[in-house]
Order: sequence, then structure tokens, then C-alpha cells
Amino acid sequence: MATEEKHLKVEILSKTHVKPQKPLGRKECQLVTFDLPYIAFYYNQKLLIYKGGVEEFESIVEKLKDGLKVVLEEFYQLAGKLDKDNDGVFKVVYDDDMDGVEVVTATVEDAETADLLKEEGTAKLKELLPYNEVLNFEGLHRPLLSIQLTKLKDGLAMGCAFNHAILDGTSTWHFMSSWAEICTGSKSISIQPFLDRTQARNTRVKLDLTPPEQQNGDGATATKPPPLKEKIFKFSESSIDKIKAEVNANPANESTKPFSTFQSLSTHIWHAVTRARQLAPEDYTVFTVFADCRKRVDPPMPESYFGNLIQAIFTVTAAGLLQANPPEFAAALIQKAIESHDAQAIEARNKEWESNPIIFQYKDAGVNCVAVGSSPRFKVYDVDFGFGKPESVRSGANNRFDGMVYLYPAKEGGRGIDVEISLEAGAMENLEKDKEFLVIEE
Repeated sequence: MATEEKHLKVEILSKTHVKPQKPLGRKECQLVTFDLPYIAFYYNQKLLIYKGGVEEFESIVEKLKDGLKVVLEEFYQLAGKLDKDNDGVFKVVYDDDMDGVEVVTATVEDAETADLLKEEGTAKLKELLPYNEVLNFEGLHRPLLSIQLTKLKDGLAMGCAFNHAILDGTSTWHFMSSWAEICTGSKSISIQPFLDRTQARNTRVKLDLTPPEQQNGDGATATKPPPLKEKIFKFSESSIDKIKAEVNANPANESTKPFSTFQSLSTHIWHAVTRARQLAPEDYTVFTVFADCRKRVDPPMPESYFGNLIQAIFTVTAAGLLQANPPEFAAALIQKAIESHDAQAIEARNKEWESNPIIFQYKDAGVNCVAVGSSPRFKVYDVDFGFGKPESVRSGANNRFDGMVYLYPAKEGGRGIDVEISLEAGAMENLEKDKEFLVIEE
């Protein structure tokens, strides 16, 4: 923990704004039921660390800005602001006189890429990321995307803060890969964003933002939760295969559908975190996954749908039941929850929320929860702007709580998966020593 106490000495060099290269006029799109629950989450932060390019830092910055001007012609919503119409319905608005995307350049004299790659937690990395603890509804008067480019001793850190009220992980990485395409010589992007989010849902919902502001105000005087500890656990292909084989070892019958890699790894994590927390047998524990609904809604939306098209899927059981049963018990709960979340279930969830809109806070994922976000399917290590692929891709400190899990593909490719977990410190210490979780042979 000692390394986390020493903050990086980051010096801000400049702050500018970038907007689409061509005039686009005024464009509006209302936020829909899939977007609005995240309005009181924090900005979604991603940190990409690159090695090399130090000598050309200034020219790389200009090249990135030039590419951003082009890609924002298609992803112009990121250059806009949140707004509300006369009925109080949130929308995202772009106009040519708006500032656009915020781009900050910075330098840190005392850090190399290797130092940053060793960091397990996010405390030391916070200075490399913009908009720490900034809530999404502040997009009413802030840019919806802020990018900080920090020069390291031997590389570059790209810290991005995306307003989560206007896009999810699939859209985030679609934008990032498209920006990289332009920066590496493409005249246009290969996959256009599908920008009409009202095609997925067109119910107008008026939100009262008083509750989250009051809750945040109350939170300042409330008892602070125990400190979290964060760690990245790297599961190799062979470890993933072993976990999956174990979960699938005893199918209920011949017609039982095999458990997927995601379901198997989720089961492995849920069991281990429950052990690490040392819950009483009667304590409930919730597993939550933020699932992509693009292909689940009716009619299905394209993969290029730009916005939030995710919903939280929950399943719950008692800690004693979870631990007394073999892994296929938890895997079956997760599988059933995911597979039953079809167009009908999504419609019912939307109607229920629209009848009584609840402003969720980022940590409202359930009691003793394990909540999984991001996906190893996101090609995060292919985001190459012309100076190499990233050495590391991380989530920032925003939106972390006890039990939050981010999944990323392994840098080496293949079927390996990096698991980024936040837990209370005592539970994390137990998890770090759990040989079954770590897939270590006795």
C-alpha cells in the first residue's frame, strides 16, 4: 500500500478543446430509458498506457487532435452537452458553437511505464485521469468527454473520462477503435455509429435530480465505508480452461447447455469473493452483470448502436447455499438469469422503471454483491494510434465499490482474461491467499 500513498507529480501543460472538423449545425437526441439510470453514476474512466513516442510527444498530441476532429464528425454526440427540453426530458445536444471534447496535456517527470504497470490500485493513477468523482449529470455544463495525454519518462498515458449517461462500454471501444483508425491513415471509419437511440426506446421520462444531489450531500457527513483495495488477477488460457472444465464437469443431464467461459469465470469469482468475505451462511449474496442488450431487444439493434444498451441482471442466493453446493449450482443461477433476460424481460424492466424512475447510484448493485462490468470481448489492446499497442488498459477510480469487477482480455491475446477486483481490504487479503481462486496446485 506504500506505493499508493505517494501521488504522481503531474504538471498540466495545456487545456484545449476539439470539435468536429466540419460544421454540422445543431443536432439533438433525447436520452432514453437505457441511458437515464446512469445519470448519477460518475464519468466512466479508462486509462491506456503506451511505451515509446516520448521524443515526438508534441507531434503525437497534434496527430491525436487531428484524428479526433475527423472522428467527431461521426461521433459528434461526444462533443456536445447534456440538456433538458421544456418538459424536463434529458437529451444530448451538439451545436457548432459548443466547445467540444476537452483535451489536456500533462507531464510527469518521475514515472516510467514500468512503474505504472506495477500499480495494483488506482490511487496513484488518479492524477493521470480527468474528472475524478465527477457525476454524469454535470455534463449539463461540462464536456461529455475529457482526454488527458500525459508524457511519461518513456511513454504516454491516455486517460479518458466518458459521460456514462450517453454511452456504454461497447460504444466506448467503438469510438476508441474508430479514432485509432483515422490516426493510422484511414480516410473514414469502417463502422459508422448508429446514432438514433430512440429506435431502441422512445418513452419520454422526466427525471427529478434532487435525490442524488441530496444523497451526495448527506454522504459527506455520513460514516465513510471501509477503504477498498484493488488488484488485477491475470488468468492464463490454461487457467481459464481449467476453471471452465471444472464448472462443466458434472452436467445435470445430457441436454444441459454447457456453461460459457463468462459463466464459469463468474462462478469462480463469486465463490471466491464469498469465501474471502467470510459471510455467515444465512447472509444473502448478489451476483450482478451489466449485460449488452443490443441483440436481446426486439427489434435487435446493430452492434454499432451508440448509447447505453445495457441492463443490470441480478441473481441472489444465501452464502451458505452457494458454498455448500458444487460450482454448477451458481453457474446455473447465472446462466438462467442471463438467458431469461430476453426482449420481454427487458420491456417489463423498462416499463417498471418508467412508471417510477429511480436514480441509481453507482454502488446500488445489491447486498454482498459481485458486479461484473466491461468484457474480455472488447478489443482494448488493438487501440493503436500509430505509436504501438497499449501496454496496459485499466479502469479508473470512478464507480468502484466493494465487489466491483472489470473483465479485460489478456494483453497477450488468446483466451486469457484479466480480472480487476475492488474489495474491502480484509477480504482482498483473504482472496490473495486463496489458492483455489488463483488456480494454484497444492
